[in-house]
Amino acid sequence: MALETWLVKVKTAISHSFDVVRPAAPNPKLIKKSNVGVLAFEIAGLMSKLLHLWQSLSDKNIVRLRNETISELEGVYKIVSDDEAFLLGLACAELAENLRLVAKSVSRICTKCEDPSVWCFERLFDEFANSGRDPHGWVLSLKEMEARIKKMDRYVTVTCTLYREMEELSVMESGLSKSLKCKENESSVSEHQQKIFWQRQEVKYLKERSIWNRSFDAVASMLARSTFTILARIKLVFGIGGPCPQSLTRSLSASAAVHPDHIPSSCLFVSGQSMKSSRLEEKKDLADGFFESNSKLIKPPETTLGAAALALHYANLIIVMEKMIKSPQLVGVDARDDLYAMLPSSIRSLLRARLKGSAGFPASDPVLAGEWREALGRILGWLSPLAYNMIKWQSERSFEQQNLVPRTNVLLLQTLYFANKEKTEAAISELLVGLNYIWRFEREMTAKALFQCSTNLNGILNVKISS
Repeated sequence: MALETWLVKVKTAISHSFDVVRPAAPNPKLIKKSNVGVLAFEIAGLMSKLLHLWQSLSDKNIVRLRNETISELEGVYKIVSDDEAFLLGLACAELAENLRLVAKSVSRICTKCEDPSVWCFERLFDEFANSGRDPHGWVLSLKEMEARIKKMDRYVTVTCTLYREMEELSVMESGLSKSLKCKENESSVSEHQQKIFWQRQEVKYLKERSIWNRSFDAVASMLARSTFTILARIKLVFGIGGPCPQSLTRSLSASAAVHPDHIPSSCLFVSGQSMKSSRLEEKKDLADGFFESNSKLIKPPETTLGAAALALHYANLIIVMEKMIKSPQLVGVDARDDLYAMLPSSIRSLLRARLKGSAGFPASDPVLAGEWREALGRILGWLSPLAYNMIKWQSERSFEQQNLVPRTNVLLLQTLYFANKEKTEAAISELLVGLNYIWRFEREMTAKALFQCSTNLNGILNVKISS
């Protein structure tokens, strides 16, 4: 009996021991991070803009900016500004504004990430711009940035190829659908299906290599760090704010190119203007913020063609006049009337005042015509480059809307955007007066030659008739 009782107790204890054994905790599920997918094309566009901004801040381009663009572009000094510090400020402001627009798009990408450190990218970027504070250490060294640039360049190239291959796949699938509807022979359909199969394999391969299959976290980290580094480079090159990481210094030539020796050290180069370092202005700059102050600077003054929305129109007008001046003998009356129709009222008034009293005088002096040609050539020598740059600047932005990779190689200060309206209109009216004279001269010379030819022909005919 005692043995039976003991066995019952042992059995009960064993059963209880099995009951209290807890199952092992399940492995936490691995959270699969979402890929960027179709947003790869938008992200590739952002990367290409960052690539261009970084390249434009190289030592070579910075030296060219001051030595060729500003110092040697005569039209800039004549109708934009002769203040070198101000012109450099315009360049800095435009680069900063371009970066700000890219950063806004980057911030939208960051909101899709699972890493909470990038959720506040926009706020952190503004703080870094205004105070230089970089709590996450996102500013890369020069060596790291160059490696990141090469990686982004590869991503952009492969993503562009992916875009083209996907377009081709779409066309092929559309063609197959039409073939099936038209009930073409089976061999043709089978061949078409085989091509589509291999095209899909190519697209799949490119998706693996491009941004398409990268996670939002990886892409956002790359974009955020690159954006911070480019802003640090802008500040370093243009000498704005406090000390920047020396790891971003490529050589001494860049800072020497932007900061000429004749600019006094008592002046601060803030947002493109040479200002005296007073407490009031420092507080004002801090209150406005880095990007706000640059946005104000990039806004054209009321006296400029940009403010009057005439920069592109005047650029087209100058190019038309240049062609007419080169070949005035080919300009007909209709073309002359079309040119006059392009003129705004302000230039028409200037032109009437200049031509008043000269309408009845003949244009038959070859010496004066030659002098006018030389004068017009000199004016076009400094004015037409700005006009062509204006067309190029505008076309590049139109190209940017339709294509994946923009190539914005012209700065606004190199165009007619900041040109003084009064000075530009005076130069255009001078071109019109000169064009009017050489056009009349060519017509009179042509008419005179035709008259002499007709007279000689009549004389020959009269001699033949009399004989």
